[in-house]
Amino acid sequence: MTLIIRSLPPLFRSIVIASLLGVTAAGAHDAPPPSQAPVDAVDPFIGTAGEGHVFPGAVAPFGMVQLSPDTHVGAARKTYNWAAGYRHEDPTILGFSHTHFSGAGHSDLGDFLIMPVSGDAVPLEAGDAAKPGSGYRSRKTDEVASPGYYAVTLTDPGVRAEMTAGTRIGVHRYSFPADKAAHLVLDLRSIIYDYPGKILWSSLTLHPDGTITGSREVRGWAAPRRLFFAIRFSAPMTGHRLVSTEGDFGYRGFKGPGRGPETLDAIAGRALIAQLDFGKLSAPLEVKVGLSGVDESGAIANLDSEPGNFDAIRAGTRKAWDSALSAVDVAAPAPMRKTFYTALYHSLMAPSVWGDADGRYRGPDDQVHAAQGFTFHSTYSLWDTFRAEHPLLTLVQPDQKNADFLASLLASQKESPFGILPVWQFAGKETWTMIGYHAVPVLADAYLKGVGGLDGKAALKAMVASADYGPYGGLSDYKALGFVPIDREPEAASKTVEYAYDDWTISQVARALGEKDIAARFAKRALNWRNSFDAKTGFLRARKADGSFRTPFDPTAINYGSDYTEGNAWQYSWFAPHDQGGLIRMLGGDAKTVAKLDAMFDFDNSKIDYSHAEDISGLIGQYIHGNEPSHHVAYLYDYAGQPWRTQERLKQIVDSQYKPAPDGLAGNDDLGQMSAWMVFTALGFYPVAPGTGEYVIGRPFVDRAVLTLPGSKRFTVAVDGLSDTNRYITSVTLNGKPLDRVYIRDSEIRAGGELRFTMGAAPHKAWATEVKARPYSMTGYGKK
Repeated sequence: MTLIIRSLPPLFRSIVIASLLGVTAAGAHDAPPPSQAPVDAVDPFIGTAGEGHVFPGAVAPFGMVQLSPDTHVGAARKTYNWAAGYRHEDPTILGFSHTHFSGAGHSDLGDFLIMPVSGDAVPLEAGDAAKPGSGYRSRKTDEVASPGYYAVTLTDPGVRAEMTAGTRIGVHRYSFPADKAAHLVLDLRSIIYDYPGKILWSSLTLHPDGTITGSREVRGWAAPRRLFFAIRFSAPMTGHRLVSTEGDFGYRGFKGPGRGPETLDAIAGRALIAQLDFGKLSAPLEVKVGLSGVDESGAIANLDSEPGNFDAIRAGTRKAWDSALSAVDVAAPAPMRKTFYTALYHSLMAPSVWGDADGRYRGPDDQVHAAQGFTFHSTYSLWDTFRAEHPLLTLVQPDQKNADFLASLLASQKESPFGILPVWQFAGKETWTMIGYHAVPVLADAYLKGVGGLDGKAALKAMVASADYGPYGGLSDYKALGFVPIDREPEAASKTVEYAYDDWTISQVARALGEKDIAARFAKRALNWRNSFDAKTGFLRARKADGSFRTPFDPTAINYGSDYTEGNAWQYSWFAPHDQGGLIRMLGGDAKTVAKLDAMFDFDNSKIDYSHAEDISGLIGQYIHGNEPSHHVAYLYDYAGQPWRTQERLKQIVDSQYKPAPDGLAGNDDLGQMSAWMVFTALGFYPVAPGTGEYVIGRPFVDRAVLTLPGSKRFTVAVDGLSDTNRYITSVTLNGKPLDRVYIRDSEIRAGGELRFTMGAAPHKAWATEVKARPYSMTGYGKK
């Protein structure tokens, strides 16, 4: 590994060289040594520019704390591109806050910002990014990051800032100039995506032992959201100043030497800021922060639950990441290996821990609950993650971790004021973002695989409750008419087909449990996708309550709140993952299906302007890899009997949409979905329809991969002859026997063994083209 330290002040050079062994510098992509551990192949800067929306800071696997720099500036706080608070190209840093989304398409979080300041004057305003020295914001240089670690030099105060994180804590380490007074600014006003009135209130208390506790309540995406913190320092404060910029609110205004043991300073209001003074320091200052969604005592207990200094926490988190990433041992050229392990890294951040160390958590009803036998997790971006992220977790995470995810979903349903499963949840709260009831396929896929020890009957009850909740998203009309009518509900075409797939997964669980009536009811609903498909135009279209299709109709139009969700007819016409054979019949057979797929990928967009649509990126014709509705489409050539075309399209997608660079993600990572797509695709297969127990074969992009599965069995993907020229599969064997089908079963992977691909320069057009070689389809293939 090569670490380049450019323009580092002499004061910090020896510290950094000693402490950054194993850390990847942004933009450094030298070939790794053969023995490089998976944790060292990760580059957290991938996706921090362009459309990725990920953060580079410190986080433990599925950790509650995401301690990362915020660079958002002025009006940019309100823009889509700063959804994670950070962009790699920004020249300045505002500070370091403790909560961030990894690749979300919505901006929020950025809680409890801390920024070091040196010298006599301590600005309490961030200042103008274009005017260095106008506030506590600082220019930056020499950023480095690895899993669980981030560091940067703040040139204005002359401070080297380092971050690490445990499961429920974040730890800062600041090396100040020895000849200048050290200060911290704790700014409770700062938040990602700011607007007037977003912060409802906040509080801050300085305790006699030097501990600081506090909280704030935010009227943001999940409202109201409450978060509590506790902070301890490795050196005593020599003075402090607690300020409210919106009035008195209990402001005491003390600034001076340390207080007596019985003194307590408290302040409350909407816009709070603290100046914390430490004098001249001879050693780095460590700042340890614990979070809790329950109360301040929970934050203190979480702080106490992870003892150790900065180096100990960093080492423990690095070990946790190495263990998590080592679930897949990959051999590949350096750029692909970096892309693969960074994708796997981004896949292992959410759902994130939301329960305290004592098991308490704040649930969807805003009440405090105690988890029994599991750790409560939140941050479920289910419209995105049901597709590949959650299926991946069933393969690469221990059974107990999957059990935590599943139990959290079921607990959320019980605690929901509406009695339904989460739609898009974080901090235990429902946001009502996106569509579908996609916690259902997550539960169904896990149950049917035998993952997570699910109580099938309890899961089925929760699924049915969500699917029958009439007030949600036009479900009453969907149940009565067999489709969602566009004159009564926006995005009706998308909702119809997504509900139908979710219903199919319910029917599969009910069937497995012997619940014949439920299975039959939801199997019938699973065919509702056909009710919005217009065979004359060959597109999915929105219908009105009287049954007519809405006009005018433009299959390329993308408008939020229209007929489709973050897409158009070109993308959504392919969404029948459980019945692709039926879709092929609707399109007129294999040849016409292939022709339509080609028309999608080859479409000329030169006269179309999508600049108004934030989530539309990564276009290849009308295929939009930067958003989820397209993610399974390249695999559909397999269903139409031309698997070599899937292989061609996957090569086209991987080469154009992923690279080991800050702008290496073509779209929002969406809490791991974009990355999970890459992980599966690199291995050579993908879960087109979670719940079928099948993965559809594409083509591999790595030379070898060994999956250590839950239960310690191993499954090997071996690839012979892979090169840029040899991009086609010429043969496949499973455990030494020819595999003449374009899918592999989940049970075959979990049993352990070897899937071997042989690659060649020319397509093998006779491999796995027959109908019997194709993946599951609810209504089969051919004429009906």
